[in-house]
Amino acid sequence: MGNALVKKEPPPPVVLVPPLFDYPPLSARTRMLESSYNLLFGKLALRCLFEDYFEEANRFTAKFLLKPTDDPHVDLVASVSGAVDGRVEGDFVGNAEFRWQSDVDDPHTFVDLSVSTSNPVLLMRSSAYYPKYGIGAFAVYPLISKITGKSSEEYRIMGLRYGSTNLSVGATVTPFSANNELPKHAWLVSKMGSLTVGVQYEPLHGSKDLAKYTDPRNWSCAAGYGVGSQSPLTPSFNMGIELARSSQFIASFYQHVVVQRRVQNPFEENQVVGITNYIDFGFELQSRVDDSKTPPNAPDSLLQVAASWQANKNFLLKGKVGAHSSTLSLAFKSWWKPSFAFNISATTNHRTGNVQCGFGLRVDNLREASYQRADPNFVMLTPNKEHLAEGIVWKMGKRPMYQADVDAENFSELPKELRPSQKIL
Repeated sequence: MGNALVKKEPPPPVVLVPPLFDYPPLSARTRMLESSYNLLFGKLALRCLFEDYFEEANRFTAKFLLKPTDDPHVDLVASVSGAVDGRVEGDFVGNAEFRWQSDVDDPHTFVDLSVSTSNPVLLMRSSAYYPKYGIGAFAVYPLISKITGKSSEEYRIMGLRYGSTNLSVGATVTPFSANNELPKHAWLVSKMGSLTVGVQYEPLHGSKDLAKYTDPRNWSCAAGYGVGSQSPLTPSFNMGIELARSSQFIASFYQHVVVQRRVQNPFEENQVVGITNYIDFGFELQSRVDDSKTPPNAPDSLLQVAASWQANKNFLLKGKVGAHSSTLSLAFKSWWKPSFAFNISATTNHRTGNVQCGFGLRVDNLREASYQRADPNFVMLTPNKEHLAEGIVWKMGKRPMYQADVDAENFSELPKELRPSQKIL
């Protein structure tokens, strides 16, 4: 009788933490093939903000990211694009990439074959990374190319790199070239607390080796300031300045904000009191500082601003404004297996006032949803694969991750793909 009078305590309120639309970004899968100088200083985040889910005017793009259930080490990424009206002949572009990855959770050791309707037709890329020593080696080699001779040498590349918690250094060579340049490309990036500085050498001018090394047009330098972790589930702030080839000054700013808002959703349990939103804002200014050193085909001064808002697991709103045009994009994503995403972009030409639309479609089963629930006073609970699970899910699995863990940068309870990297790669 006494037990019958004991009332069950209601479950504590929780906050939904929806999965990010595209994380980790696809460009991060091949970051070992790129210079760290071109990825740090907020450049990778800005590239995703300015490009992802923005379709060109009057064009469509379809992308398929698939992997077999029997072997998670291999996957296929294919894309097709073309004009919406189909009036332009030869405008259809297709690409396919077959990839083998040594470790499912580590994308830095892989081999892939890329087939394209453009040049090169068949390209092989490989990378081997040893995290214990921070050393990586990579190679890019065209197997079939539409062009031959010197113009095809830029695709035949071998490189070596080293990365630690505060240093990244690397270089590439073209060993199959008749006039092998040593190096073809080199970079050095160092991080000291919140400050990151770097320099990059990429020869385009000068005929003799000594002249190339001393020509300021072959050098670029940058400095950046960043606070917050690299995990997308916590806020971050990055700003950077760069002097590119002694002729162009670039200033950029990127901020990622994680906010919680109250929500009343009839499809959720009563204890769900809020939802987490992701807001991103980016700014980039490029201006010439010396016209005499600027290449003839270099663009004029450029200013662009972009912002995005992910309201829940299904809807993403993005917009960007530039000197010549502005674009607004709305994306919808259904988290089935595989997931489906559809986006429409409307681009307005500032000179003519004409508005043209572009369309995009994505089918993806490479990345699973990390739909999570959290105590409203903290950040999150560890993910559960069933993103439409019952309210009892918050009790399952490992302990919740509290705000104190985030402040102490203890991300051990996060999925591996959401943890910030401990090295400058």
